[in-house]
This record gives sequence, structure tokens and C-alpha cells, in this order.
Amino acid sequence: MTERMPAIALVAVPGRRAKTVELAVEVEQRGFSGIYGPSFGDAMGLCLSIAHATNTIEFGTSIQPIYLQHPVALATTASYLHEIAGGRFRLGVGVTHGPVIKQLQVETGKPLSDMRNYVATMRDAAERMGGLPDIVLATLRDKMVGLSVEVGNGAVWANASRSRMGHSLSLIPNGRRTEGFWIGNMIPTVIDDDIEAARARNRKTLQGYVALPNYRNYWIDAGYEEEMSAVSVALEARDKDGVVAAMSDRWLDDCTLSGPANRVRDGVEAWFDAGVTSPILVPSSTSGGQNKAFSELFDTFSS
Repeated sequence: MTERMPAIALVAVPGRRAKTVELAVEVEQRGFSGIYGPSFGDAMGLCLSIAHATNTIEFGTSIQPIYLQHPVALATTASYLHEIAGGRFRLGVGVTHGPVIKQLQVETGKPLSDMRNYVATMRDAAERMGGLPDIVLATLRDKMVGLSVEVGNGAVWANASRSRMGHSLSLIPNGRRTEGFWIGNMIPTVIDDDIEAARARNRKTLQGYVALPNYRNYWIDAGYEEEMSAVSVALEARDKDGVVAAMSDRWLDDCTLSGPANRVRDGVEAWFDAGVTSPILVPSSTSGGQNKAFSELFDTFSS
């Protein structure tokens, strides 16, 4: 078993919300380092339930999209959670992606200025509410990393390339990192002795992400221009098979964890060694749903 336990991403899907809270309790009992709720689903509602159901584990949102609610409203809830959880709650916020913004039908400005203003409004409001938890910014490319240093207490990636992490973390001053600046990354994870089957499942997970220009630009910066150019050509041709074919093993293994249990454990250690405070595993399975994925994860990290 890895000596450094990862965190886990958890989503409360409709019809299974009570079971998900029970699962959070088991995650704590098994010694994982944290629980983080992705942007789909009610991450803030899940965090409130986790605050009452658990005792020691850290948890938070990863992330709460800023365009879903007014910053004063989010600050009010976050301040409450911060107090109720005894400081275990971490508020991750992000600008989310173009398709989500389009679905919300909201008007936005530039991501950096929107985020800077949103966090400033939350902090001003929280002075009357008893304070805020640590604020973590969803980051990907260099400018947002810089903003996380400027206005936040941490940064969290999703599907980052491990080979790019050294560059990204070099933008965070050493003094901030030694002061406890939190660094997370959401990592798609499939545990299966059949590594090709596991990779295929992770490719399915990342198909939506390679369709996003900001992600393709990030992966080009990470050294995958050939793969991302091929993805762009396939997207233009509406060739789904071509998109999948462009997602090379080299690229996939740099931003996901796939394969047998020992390979996944070694991968988690590599992410810690790369400087990530909290690798956040996003489990899925080749042969079942959430229950199967978590069963495989628990078996992999059992003592």
C-alpha cells in the first residue's frame, strides 16, 4: 500500500444521495486523505452532509462554478460550513467550461477578472459572517496559477499532465508552498489487470475534455501538439473514432491512472513526488458503476 493516501472524488447522484454519504463515512474510515465533490451535482449540499457524517477527514468542492450563484450567497454557505466542519472544509471555485456556461445562459467577462472580482466579493462579505475557509482556484494554464497565488490559498487541476506539473508549480513561490498552499489534481482512475481495457475507459472519460480548446491548448503546452492537432482535425470532421485514435498511450498515461493495482499505487506515489499535495482519484470501472469502482479502489488501498 502507498504510504501517502490519496483523496477521492465523490458525487451524490440522484437516487443514491444517502448511500453516497454512507460511502463518505467509509472513505474516512479507510484512511483516505480527503473527499472532493466535482462541479456536476450539488457539491455544496454533499459537503454539508459530509460535515455532519464524518469527524476528521478533509473535504471540499472541486469545483463550485462561480456562475451558479452570487458570491455573497456562496460566501454565506461556505462560512457556515467552515464553522460547522471545524476547519475541515476547503472551498474550490472555478469558471467552469464553455458548454456549461452556454447551458446556464449567463453573461460572463474574462475568466481572470471574473474570478478575481468574485473572490474579492466573497472575502468582503465574509468579514461580517465569521470568515471563510481556504479558497482554492481551479487552474489549468499559467495565468490562472498566478491568480491562485494572488487571491487564493491553493490551486486544483483536473486531468493535468504530470510531466507539466513541475513547470506549473514553479510559478508558485516557495514561501507560499511552505506556508501550506494546497495543490490538488483530479485524476481519472481505472483499476483493472487488463491495462488496455482500463485505458479505453479513461479515454472515454477524457473525450469531452479534448473537445475543449482550453484543454487542448494546455496539452499542447505540455508537449502533446501532435495528439491535439490530430484531435482537432477529427473534431472538425466529426470523426469520433479519429478522436479516440489521437489520444495516445503516452498522453493518456501522463494525465490518468490505468491498469493493475500496483501500477495505480505507483502512479499515486509519482503524483505526490511531482509536488501535488493531494492527488484526487476519480474512480470508474471497466465492469460496473460507482459501487464497483469504489470497491476496486478500496481493495487497492487496503492495509
